[in-house]
Amino acid sequence: MADLLLLTPSSGGPAQVLPALGLLTHRIRVLPVEPSALLEAPEADVVLMDARRDLATARTTCRMLRATGLTVPVILILTEGGLTVLTAEWGVDDLVLANAGPAEVETRIRLVIERFATPAVDSAPEEISAGELTIDASGYSARLRGRHLDLTYKEFELLKYLVQHPGRVFTRAQLLQEVWGYDYYGGTRTVDVHVRRLRAKLGPEHEQLIGTVRNVGYRFDMPKDRRSSLDSGRGTDADAPDDAEPGPATTTTPSRSGDTGTPRETVAR
Repeated sequence: MADLLLLTPSSGGPAQVLPALGLLTHRIRVLPVEPSALLEAPEADVVLMDARRDLATARTTCRMLRATGLTVPVILILTEGGLTVLTAEWGVDDLVLANAGPAEVETRIRLVIERFATPAVDSAPEEISAGELTIDASGYSARLRGRHLDLTYKEFELLKYLVQHPGRVFTRAQLLQEVWGYDYYGGTRTVDVHVRRLRAKLGPEHEQLIGTVRNVGYRFDMPKDRRSSLDSGRGTDADAPDDAEPGPATTTTPSRSGDTGTPRETVAR
């Protein structure tokens, strides 16, 4: 028997959300999908998220649960129509259709509990490195040359997403959907504002890490070798090779009459 926490906007009880729950022996607590309720949520072995009718709220809540460091599995309850919008960005561990039978629901609950009970092989925090930039995904922090970058949550998410896909160009609409979510109703201008703030915090020496592709969007450019960048920036006139072949030398000779007329140019042999 497991302790289940059901998050749902419905007031009809667990049997209306997932009828199979009425045939199982698990202990079930029901809470509304509200931030205040989640802060005082009791301990549970599994969280069941009702996403049958409000996909946008369910997605936002699932991501918020992960951001708060939730360490128990989350199972999403949804209809077949909701399968088309479900992605890894939701942060759920399993899903079950609302019309699933009790045997399937029982099996899914048991399997996610067993998976989370298995100790992790590597508990080290996930780090993403790009030159002198280091991102700690689990700690929501970023450092540049060892200096901590004071980033907001969205600035961090935007930087992390770009760094995870180096060289790939994203339109503003794509970044808005992937970082802010499809339920965000602001304009793409929001992306420009956050990119400008990110560049300012990276500093003049590193702001070029976030490149602009004119009329398309943005990308993360992997840091180049400092020496090669210096060499490519040298001028051509001052750096002419020392062994370059000299041009023809010229001398002037007076005219035959010995006067001081215009000198004639002859090529030295």
